[in-house]
Amino acid sequence: MGAGRGGGARALTAPVLRLAGITKRFGPLVANDAISLELAAGEVLALLGENGAGKSTLVSILFGHYTADEGTIEVFGRPLPPGQPRAALAAGIGMVHQHFTLADNLSVLDNVRMGTEPLWQPFSRTAAARARLEEVARRFGLAVSPDALVGSLSVGERQRVEILKALYRGARILILDEPTAVLTPQEAESLFDTLRQMVAQGLSIVFISHKLAEVLRVSHRVAVLRAGRLVAQAPTAGTTQAQLANWMVGQDVAVPERSPAPCVGDVVCALEGVHAGAGRERLAGASLQLRAGEITAIAGVSGNGQLALADLLCGLCAADTGRVTLSGEALRPAPAWLVGMGVARIPEDRHAVGVVGDLPVWENAVSERLRSPAFAHGPLVRRAAARAHAQHIVDAYDVRGGGLDAPARALSGGNMQKLILGRALLAPDGRTPRLIVAHQPTWGLDIGAVAYVQRQLIAARDAGAAVLLLSDDLDEVIALGDRIAVIHAGHLTEARPAADWTREAIGLAMAGSPGAPDAGAHP
Repeated sequence: MGAGRGGGARALTAPVLRLAGITKRFGPLVANDAISLELAAGEVLALLGENGAGKSTLVSILFGHYTADEGTIEVFGRPLPPGQPRAALAAGIGMVHQHFTLADNLSVLDNVRMGTEPLWQPFSRTAAARARLEEVARRFGLAVSPDALVGSLSVGERQRVEILKALYRGARILILDEPTAVLTPQEAESLFDTLRQMVAQGLSIVFISHKLAEVLRVSHRVAVLRAGRLVAQAPTAGTTQAQLANWMVGQDVAVPERSPAPCVGDVVCALEGVHAGAGRERLAGASLQLRAGEITAIAGVSGNGQLALADLLCGLCAADTGRVTLSGEALRPAPAWLVGMGVARIPEDRHAVGVVGDLPVWENAVSERLRSPAFAHGPLVRRAAARAHAQHIVDAYDVRGGGLDAPARALSGGNMQKLILGRALLAPDGRTPRLIVAHQPTWGLDIGAVAYVQRQLIAARDAGAAVLLLSDDLDEVIALGDRIAVIHAGHLTEARPAADWTREAIGLAMAGSPGAPDAGAHP
């Protein structure tokens, strides 16, 4: 957008935002440690850091949700009262969260006005609000009908409404939290066009993202937090993704390199014309083949049937119509049977579904096989065998966080995912799983943990497993998928070799564009 690597040096201007010595403690934890930052008019500042680095705390202080223990904030040269979200809004700070806060049953206009003025007003005032909204939309290229119900809008259009909410309320400093996480490539490009117009008109942006290529493209400067401290600030021009990753983690990160599947085998699992689920989370005539020694990656915006597909293959629901087979026999909606057949699952929500937070690590490590002969004798648990296998998983997958008896909820996101990986991939008999259903396996993980999980999936593929990867992250889909299909509104496109796809074609299919490959085609 001309604001990043190719943007060149910027003229020095007085900062519109100044944070000085911001410190925040939660008991013994120092979440923010004397952080000082400035933001200039018309500047895009990328704020980076791993999970737990302090980004969310810092932004919450800036927006008035937390009060700093030490330090001050100035907005346009004036002190910002601490702990007052209304004061932040009045000062010109707006925030667009990753998860939208919109009422689906109200119109765009009503959503924008909600919380700032009564929705039921005389016609003249409503007409004035509509005119003002339309003017803001035209000014920044945010095309959306004021009368459209939010529930009928695409994800990209909903994000425009969130941005319009902030701009309508007078925001001149905009905080964007993972703004492209749920967008198609085309919707992301539209967002970048909007950011370009904002910057040209003097607005300032704090851009929070884990997508380093986007950070380098859209920002003028980067600021990196690690363990609560500001460890690096630099102009984006001349900075590399490898350097950003090093600053975030404190060491070089070995990113998995794409390599062809060494030996693709027979079909392990097949879907033929399957209908399952209901509402947005449904499958509509889905056909797919999953082969041994191959990663089949499914791209799509979350909520288009991915959960129905994952639940179906993990035995949590049954097909309404159509046929699903595993190694040639009908797939039963029975999770224990599927585990015995060598189906491994990495669920989407590691906290709610992946582990039982109050149970110790060792019980979670064997939970899916607890009644198998390896760990049970009749109604009695073979505790020593279960703990020994759990220790094997902890050692093999470098699970850190208090030992076998620590509650699983005490683990960090990365270590929790390592525990789930080990449980899924490391069977008591040492056999490689036949099928791995990996649903958002790297969602919310630090960059180092992401690389680790991706390497394990590649290793499982190379050992002969059929891997189904369901991911919102298009970069991950392209990096790992030997074959790629796209899911939209429950319809699956043909799964084709990754080399046959372009990023643009995947984006069109994610949006259900008529120009995309036909959905529902046979693999």
